[in-house]
Amino acid sequence: MFKLSVLVVISLLFVGCGSQTKPKVHSTLFQTVNLKDAILVQSGKDKRYCAMCGMDLVKYYKTSHMATYKGKKYQYCSIHCLEDHLGEGISLKNPKVVDVNSLKFIPVNEAYYVVGSSKRATMSKVSKYAFSTLKMAKKFQAKYGGKIMNFTKAREKAMEDFKYYR
Repeated sequence: MFKLSVLVVISLLFVGCGSQTKPKVHSTLFQTVNLKDAILVQSGKDKRYCAMCGMDLVKYYKTSHMATYKGKKYQYCSIHCLEDHLGEGISLKNPKVVDVNSLKFIPVNEAYYVVGSSKRATMSKVSKYAFSTLKMAKKFQAKYGGKIMNFTKAREKAMEDFKYYR
């Protein structure tokens, strides 16, 4: 009788273990894209990671920026990290940002940034997403809020994150 009881208990344990479902995975961040859709401009083994903080550029792609310094391309997870590099006295050339809709890089001076939307930010409490057209920026703004501004104003907003550190 004892062996039968032990066998029943063990059987129930196996049945219980087999019927568990996988834990739910948290939804993907708005910033995240599939690897095949990301344009990574850096080279080498660390090309997938932010030049300043090391965050995954695919995971934070929609806030990604890039620029050139001494002929080498650097990619950043956010305007925050771009500004951090500029803050070191680096003179970056040809800065670009990812257009949220096309996922392609566009010059920062042609971008319409929606700052302070309800979508999560990267490296900041205040989100900053860029669009190639005012129409798309307004569409995003209507859905998620925020203010539309140019790169200079968005950069100033990003610099507020540094006022306690400099």
